[in-house]
Amino acid sequence: MEKKILLESKTESLNVVEKTIDEFAVKHKIAGKFYGNIQIAAFEIVQNSIRHGNKYDPQKIVELRLKIENDSLVIITKDQGEGFDFNNVPDPTAPENIEKTAGRGIFLLRNLADSLIFHDNGRISELVFNIPNQVVQI
Repeated sequence: MEKKILLESKTESLNVVEKTIDEFAVKHKIAGKFYGNIQIAAFEIVQNSIRHGNKYDPQKIVELRLKIENDSLVIITKDQGEGFDFNNVPDPTAPENIEKTAGRGIFLLRNLADSLIFHDNGRISELVFNIPNQVVQI
């Protein structure tokens, strides 16, 4: 099962992400903490693509794909930005960064998902959530 949507690079697109995750979770009976982690992570990764990747450029889109593979939900986003050095993102828990109000997105994603993988110089992100069969029910 796979769902793909194209999003405009504007903040209002995050409403579409929320609705899409809700519908996908209901359809695939994903509930509990897994649902919450998935909703927050999807929102964050798309927001990063819109803001940092596409820089709110109305001519650029963000592709969002959701798919179930075995006992996992995979969320893939693709933006049309220049990419970034995902191996050198500052640690938000380091003393010099602890009081900064930004720069926690990737840290958050790595803690919510079972894995976070970047491709194509950071323009494509892949979040994987392992969802045991007994949890995929309401």
